[in-house]
Amino acid sequence: MEALRVCTRTRRWAAVRSQILNLKSRKQKLKSFLSQLCRNSLQLVLCTGQVPIMLERVIISFRCRICPIKSHSSFGLLFDIDGVLVRGRTPIPAAKEAFRKLVDSGGSFQVPVVFVTNAGNCLRQAKAEQLSQVLDVEISQDQVMLSHSPLRMFQDLHNKSVLVSGQGHVEEIARNLGFKRVITIDMLREAFPLLDIVDRNRRPKELPPITKDCAPIEAVILFGEPVRWETNLQLIIDVLLTNGRPGQCVRTVPDPHLPVLACNMDLMWMAEAKMARDNPMTDIYGANLYNRYVQNVHQVRVTANMAAGRALVGREEGPELDPVHESELAGSTTQSCKSILVCTGVYSRHEEVPCDPSVSVTETVFHGHRDFHFDPSLVEPTFEVQDVNDAVDLVFREENVSQ
Repeated sequence: MEALRVCTRTRRWAAVRSQILNLKSRKQKLKSFLSQLCRNSLQLVLCTGQVPIMLERVIISFRCRICPIKSHSSFGLLFDIDGVLVRGRTPIPAAKEAFRKLVDSGGSFQVPVVFVTNAGNCLRQAKAEQLSQVLDVEISQDQVMLSHSPLRMFQDLHNKSVLVSGQGHVEEIARNLGFKRVITIDMLREAFPLLDIVDRNRRPKELPPITKDCAPIEAVILFGEPVRWETNLQLIIDVLLTNGRPGQCVRTVPDPHLPVLACNMDLMWMAEAKMARDNPMTDIYGANLYNRYVQNVHQVRVTANMAAGRALVGREEGPELDPVHESELAGSTTQSCKSILVCTGVYSRHEEVPCDPSVSVTETVFHGHRDFHFDPSLVEPTFEVQDVNDAVDLVFREENVSQ
């Protein structure tokens, strides 16, 4: 009888142990799946120049359960800069009035506020100082997201030799993002002077000595628009054709070529110019695409929790992500993202458009990434107001916040 009891307990323990191992295995698979999902989603957004959320003339309000500034806040605000807060270097008058409503008597924000922009030729601290001066509100660099900010997540490239293109302090920007082996276009041009011969005045007067080949380039990063397009384009093409060794002859075209990370593909902007140089539908598309993304991530986490047998009570505890993805994405807190189009930038409500809304979106040139399918439902804003001050008032009404 005793032996029978021991055998029964052994079988039960074996069954329990098997269930525990099975649960751990499922948890690990879910963790790996979610981690890969978050990585792929962000790379997709980044490669189109739409870093979440890199929009112009669009303000986004997002609903979340946990906010970094005040835990009881049920929403936060993402502000684009050019066309919403400033036009080039000129502040928009409604901006200061709007931000007086967002801070308390001590100058602290009452709700989470983040500034997003497709600018990429400066450091976050420099942009924060500029905004602080324009808005008369203290803004930290942690509240600023530039087009290159997500490159901090690409740690697999941080120890590789990268060629950076843009203008300004691109080497400092790259190192600030975590890249340790940085080569600028000027460095490459100096190492291989015979490659840059488009401008006749910059051609070497005498044939330079043979250049000792430098370390192979393993990736190319485009921070933004360069000043000398002909030089940057020529040298980048040379690097891609030679698989990172521009001092060697091209025998076969590499396929696939070296990775190219384009932080900002928005190469037209209005600033103080009178003519429209951009398509606001592109920005609305990015906002709505991000809204679709966060809703999908939220649904995946809910499904994962249910599959793992967890009861969703209070704040859900999704499968663990690695620290980088967990801190950068915080996908479990953001549930939705609504776009507000203001009329102080390129967009004007007085422009003539076809009477049929379907025609107004399908007959307009789509400036999205070539891999993105045009979806008419993604080019219409959630709300439309005159300026940023009206936008803040609208958000307060929607969230039942008394001013």
